[in-house]
Amino acid sequence: MKLTVFSHKPCWWSTGSPSGYATDGGFAFQMNALSQLFEATRVVVPCSRSGECVGEIPLTGNSLAVVPLTLPSGQGLGRKLALSIWMVRNGATLLREAIGADVVHAVIPGDIGTLGMLFAWTMRKRLLVRHCGNWLLQRTVAEHFWRWFMERFAGGRNVMLVTGGGPDGPSRRNKHVHWVFSTSLTTAELAASAYVRQSVPEHGPRIITVARLDPQKGTGVAIRSLPLLLEGHPGAELHVVGDGPALAALRRLAADLGVERRVVFHGHIGHDEVLRQLRASDLFCLPTASEGFPKVVLEALACGLPVIATRVSVLPHLLAAGGGMLLDQASPEAVAGAVQVCVEDPVRYRAMSERAVNTARAYSLECWRDTIKGLVHRAWGPFGADL
Repeated sequence: MKLTVFSHKPCWWSTGSPSGYATDGGFAFQMNALSQLFEATRVVVPCSRSGECVGEIPLTGNSLAVVPLTLPSGQGLGRKLALSIWMVRNGATLLREAIGADVVHAVIPGDIGTLGMLFAWTMRKRLLVRHCGNWLLQRTVAEHFWRWFMERFAGGRNVMLVTGGGPDGPSRRNKHVHWVFSTSLTTAELAASAYVRQSVPEHGPRIITVARLDPQKGTGVAIRSLPLLLEGHPGAELHVVGDGPALAALRRLAADLGVERRVVFHGHIGHDEVLRQLRASDLFCLPTASEGFPKVVLEALACGLPVIATRVSVLPHLLAAGGGMLLDQASPEAVAGAVQVCVEDPVRYRAMSERAVNTARAYSLECWRDTIKGLVHRAWGPFGADL
């Protein structure tokens, strides 16, 4: 059985990749794992002749080939308006790949994943949709449409997955919509990263946050908490990993608060370097206002870092076993108070670190693959390679 993946994930030409293309983040790891379930996999994605090589990860897998599309232009409304022109150049490729697929995997939110989803549904192809955004909150027309479509058509030949988790299913309207977690760590990497921490250094903790730098991710809240922490812990540091439109404003904020020497901006870094920075830290902080399923939280837990986060999306589920502390509000005072508890109570800190490692063990890339395997086999019957 042949799989065709439609995604908006930007990729680029790479001479060091067996497929000829590479990308960054967890997408490449997940495509490799998913390809092991099928005879052949074609990944239909926007590609450029050159791209960001920091943290470059080859797109590779079992009989995996990349089908390049041109890069859509613009952002937001401008991108939507330009989509008709983009379709003139790429529509034939999208249609051809959908026709040739036995299974279409549509990754949404995203315009390319949405087009693949609609093509597959119209052609009555086996359809595997994976919703990677915030399923619990819909603000735009597109977000309402994605949720309506998945709840309306889940079941039968259509396998609908939502990244998240919790004691209840993602949909009261359709029991065939299923939770699936998101990860990029193999069992071996989880074992190699596991480290139960004993206590926070007396001079102050090394706090890390990893996220796209926009206002909703709460990086500004973490920076504002630092002056409160420095009063009792003058050695405290905040390490900010990531890039985004708020970077300049966050640098100014650190300077205005007089903590620019205690905040380290690392920018965009590769997967291996993210893990190295996590291992070097004492606490992970994500006072976010909106999330889907943040893979980096699992990476932090895998490294034994107690996680301080807001009660958003899947985060209460991930921290239910006690691998961190949940904030009732995303405020500097709440962040500083949670850090203070961790610093001043070594017994509790060590227990959280141990529970963090234990929680992460259940979220390996192999388990992610096998979870999807079980769901698609239930819908379509056994197929592909035996794992």
